[in-house]
Amino acid sequence: MSQNESKTHKQHYLIHYANGPSLEEINGTVEVPKGKGFWKTLFMYSGPGALVAVGYMDPGNWSTSITGGQNFSYLLMSVILMSSLIAMLLQYMAAKLGIVSQMDLAQATRARTGKTLGIILWIMTELAIMATDIAEVIGGAIALYLLFNIPLVIAVFLTVLDVLLLLLLTKIGFRKIEAIVVCLILVILAVFIYQVALSDPAWGAMFKGLVPTGKTFASSPDVQGMTPISGALGIIGATVMPHNLYLHSAISQTRKIDHNDQEDIARTVKFSTWDSNIQLSLAFVVNALLLIMGVAVFKSGTVQDPSFFGLYKALSDTSKLSNGVLIGVAKSGILSTLFAVALLASGQNSTITGTLTGQVVMEGFIHMKMPLWARRLVTRLISVIPVLIAVISTSGQSEVQQHVAINNLMNNSQVFLAFALPFSMLPLLMLTNSKTEMGLRFKNSLWVNILGWVSVAGLTYLNMIGLPGSIEAFYGDNPTAAQVSMADNIAYVIIVLIIALLIWTITDLYRGDKRLAQKEALEKEQNQGGQ
Repeated sequence: MSQNESKTHKQHYLIHYANGPSLEEINGTVEVPKGKGFWKTLFMYSGPGALVAVGYMDPGNWSTSITGGQNFSYLLMSVILMSSLIAMLLQYMAAKLGIVSQMDLAQATRARTGKTLGIILWIMTELAIMATDIAEVIGGAIALYLLFNIPLVIAVFLTVLDVLLLLLLTKIGFRKIEAIVVCLILVILAVFIYQVALSDPAWGAMFKGLVPTGKTFASSPDVQGMTPISGALGIIGATVMPHNLYLHSAISQTRKIDHNDQEDIARTVKFSTWDSNIQLSLAFVVNALLLIMGVAVFKSGTVQDPSFFGLYKALSDTSKLSNGVLIGVAKSGILSTLFAVALLASGQNSTITGTLTGQVVMEGFIHMKMPLWARRLVTRLISVIPVLIAVISTSGQSEVQQHVAINNLMNNSQVFLAFALPFSMLPLLMLTNSKTEMGLRFKNSLWVNILGWVSVAGLTYLNMIGLPGSIEAFYGDNPTAAQVSMADNIAYVIIVLIIALLIWTITDLYRGDKRLAQKEALEKEQNQGGQ
């Protein structure tokens, strides 16, 4: 059987072997101009950053930022800023890895690690993707319920139909997908700018909040079950997500460049970085606006229900709003309706990026591939199950209890992100600092390396110290002393396992890089000898 016949034969199967370029259907498909002005060139490179920025403003971010603002005023604004700056650094390295090495993060990691470790890392990343997908299911279903009064059970099933949207998008070309994502981001941005502008916030206090203080990561005071440190961990956990690093390292390769021309590679890295930083700045603005809403839109302490239901209701409840202009607009219902529209836009955006990321990690870690629509359908159906269980199991209870159960599910699902994050950040840092992979010109500079290690160590530490609290949350709002003790013990066992797995990953990556360097040196020596 010839190679072409073999390839055709494989296409008849839903799942088949794949070990080619990252996201092969769109890899190198977007033409970029040469010798044009800065802005025209930037426009052609713009797009991948928008798909990445979506992950930094998905439904999982909303309640943490809004309730953090309501409970602690502008204190946690500095956490949003720090998270955004770290995100810019990590996404720069992810894009650079893809452009220079022509491999995404999953492929480059798998090339240096054994099969067993590759499967473990794939499972962890898949769990993280599904955790974010649960937030998207919840956000999308609630938005449909709020906008069209569709019963929640039916709305949850309707979120599965977004696979049809994905099928449509795969037919129109990647550049148009980027444009749609940018439009949805602008919708979200416009909604929150409008609502915050009406609220007339204290801008001086807001800018002051951008500077961290000793109170930012304090364990007291406790306001409605949240402390500054738990609020900060919630914002960090919802902001920096592992799947974005895999996604960016893949979609940064959609631009057609000459990999034999170092100047062309350098130009692509430069404009991809500009694109990423501009889009992540917009994500920072959205998250900052969400926190400002918590401070300036609502009266302090009035929103007892931080779920999407509670926030929607509060935006139409004049007794909970903070000034006359807002109260006048709220009576028309436009504030709450716009909130639901932005929630729906956020969920649809995340649908596109989550599916692409799932394909990247599946191909990269285990060399298996399936059609995007099938990939989306499987992931979404799995993610729908816990949401349906939460909705059906509380159907006979009060409306508030149902809302709390769904909100707790969304928050608790994010615990998987704490597991997976170090296993994407550490390989990314090691790979982009590898002379073998990046060459002398493109390996990390000293300052990028220092800032990278500080960021990775800091985020890993914060995720680990927040893990006991995350496990405790599974027992509800008022766990017993025995449950707290059990949760802490489970968390400590998980932390030990994570540290052991990190050591295994770092060791494998180091040995793999040495092996590849030796192989490269040997090939170079043989080529010189042959000449």
